[in-house]
Amino acid sequence: MDKRFSNLFGLTEEEAIALLETPQEQVGEEDSRYIAAAHLVNFPTERAIDALIKTVKSTDTTLDNRIVRRKAIESLGRLRAVRALPAIRACLGENDVYTVENAVWAIGEIGTEDADILEEIACLLEKPGQLHRAIVHVLAKLNYNPALNRIRQFVDADDEPTASAAISAVCRFTGDFSTIGGVVAFLQHPNVNARRLSIQDLIDAGYYAAIPDIARCPVSVVFRLRGIRFLAEAGILQADLTFHDVQPALDLAIRDRPDELTLVHEYDFPPSVEFAIGELYQTDFGRCYLAGKTLLEAHADVAGEALLATYTNGASNDYGAHYHVIKLLGWLRYTPGYELALASLHNPMPQFRKSRAAAAIALGEFGDRRAIPELKRCLDTNIWDLKYAVLMSLDRLGETQACIAAIDDEDWLVREKARAITRSQPRLD
Repeated sequence: MDKRFSNLFGLTEEEAIALLETPQEQVGEEDSRYIAAAHLVNFPTERAIDALIKTVKSTDTTLDNRIVRRKAIESLGRLRAVRALPAIRACLGENDVYTVENAVWAIGEIGTEDADILEEIACLLEKPGQLHRAIVHVLAKLNYNPALNRIRQFVDADDEPTASAAISAVCRFTGDFSTIGGVVAFLQHPNVNARRLSIQDLIDAGYYAAIPDIARCPVSVVFRLRGIRFLAEAGILQADLTFHDVQPALDLAIRDRPDELTLVHEYDFPPSVEFAIGELYQTDFGRCYLAGKTLLEAHADVAGEALLATYTNGASNDYGAHYHVIKLLGWLRYTPGYELALASLHNPMPQFRKSRAAAAIALGEFGDRRAIPELKRCLDTNIWDLKYAVLMSLDRLGETQACIAAIDDEDWLVREKARAITRSQPRLD
């Protein structure tokens, strides 16, 4: 389980349990039972699981408690708490569509081969008003083939994420991938959720031919790298791919230049610097990348100063904008941003993790060899994409000898990248 965010709420296990079990009307203004339910995912203990199950079984029908129950169900799913299955299954018959959706998702995370439970989930496909994507996804994930014909009805659903999941599931169940292009097409959908979720559906289908398309999809690099990695491993396991096949797409994704992506938005008229800077704060990274491309191509003479100003005014605390600011300073080779990139390379805050790889790429673009020792220090981390970005920048700075240290790295993608860079260099044993 990823522990990067485990201390963000500042609660001990005992405090979280006590808060979760406090009646809603007695909860103080500064406290939140929802946060307690979320935080208990960091404690895979019997006590935490008992408290979450008790919350799921609560009969309080107020909106506040329904929201807390949904989060408790989610936490039990993340904990893969098998003994919580009966309590979670009981939620499948509820009227609250979001509670049902969370219950289905949690069962998918925990896993089951119980045909009765799987059929109960499949029957939800016929329930009017229910959210169907999670149902389709879980039925495919748990290989419940008897649901195939019921899933087929959603391949043309108006809701794009549901249609994407249905196409993926049908391809997976039948072995016929003639329609998988419909999922690949969603990588270029204007709706950011459709783009993000189509990557998951391509992972589920094991369709590694989509790796280059995923690399160019304008969503956060976190989603793209996850998809590329999963599918690369699937393709290599089948002996259909080698690292040489995957490397161009992986390099493109980690480099993450906006002009190398296939953008899905466009402007009606050329925007001002101020407008483009503001777009870097959008939650739809497709808009962020369009703004970045505009800053590089139309405002390169003034963008650097504007980026440093927005960093001071807001991006330093906004992890999405922070990422784009750091990358763009590197692409612009705006030397006043060098120290900021260097500081970002070692930022310990978990929410700024992807900015560390962005900083590594930016330092390679600045071309200042003083960064080499700082880059080499990052080869000792356990963050694979940071190490990969470091190798790319060391190579760009002409420091290929330093990459030899990563030839025996614990991560296979980092090892292969180091070998690709140093193939013509002597091995230092």
